[in-house]
Amino acid sequence: MTNDAPATLLLVEDDVRLADRMQEYLQSEGFVINLEHRGDHAIERIQREQPDLVILDVMLPGLDGMSVCRQVRPTYDKPILMLTAKDEDIDQVLGLELGADDYVIKPVKPRVLLARIRSLLRRCVADNKADNAQPELYFGELSITPHSRKVTLAGKPLTLTTQEFELLYLLANEAGNILSRDHIFNRLARGEYDGMDRSIDIRIARLRKLLGDDPANPRYIKTVRSQGYLFLTAMKQ
Repeated sequence: MTNDAPATLLLVEDDVRLADRMQEYLQSEGFVINLEHRGDHAIERIQREQPDLVILDVMLPGLDGMSVCRQVRPTYDKPILMLTAKDEDIDQVLGLELGADDYVIKPVKPRVLLARIRSLLRRCVADNKADNAQPELYFGELSITPHSRKVTLAGKPLTLTTQEFELLYLLANEAGNILSRDHIFNRLARGEYDGMDRSIDIRIARLRKLLGDDPANPRYIKTVRSQGYLFLTAMKQ
């Protein structure tokens, strides 16, 4: 996606009539929309086409959307927006743990979907511009390179989603300072924290898993009760 080219989206939805309506609406809003109706076919297409954003239904023939999300994340670092027909917290939590950037519950109003898509795409553009001016960070064996959005631990690359990288860099760049959930949510979600959203906690848990960090004896990310999260500075170089 460039400033003078429309964003290309891959819509993975098995309901053909719904997919056609969504395609027509989003195309009228200036997007290029490609369709896929099977989860097992979506993996190869996402990896090959590298669309600017993927809209991924949870319930799909061939392979469910959660499995698709998990399998493509090592080779696809752009936004994934999950569609779920179930208003259940477990689906939302699982989607975020597997690497989704956001989710909407069906049936979704077209303008709500459009707003979520534009928000994710704007965030990517803004983050890419900001990354060019941000310094690399080093904490012992951990290195974080913003311009390439690359994270390595002991020389091995880690696979992070866009929002996981943003969260890690925010914490690391503010190493030694306690960041409240309100502050983190405002910086990353561009909105106010309602006290109920669990996405920050889910991403913290996934970062700890990727970093091999023990919450009871952390090397990198420490929970400060009733205050927020602290990135430790003992190994900073």
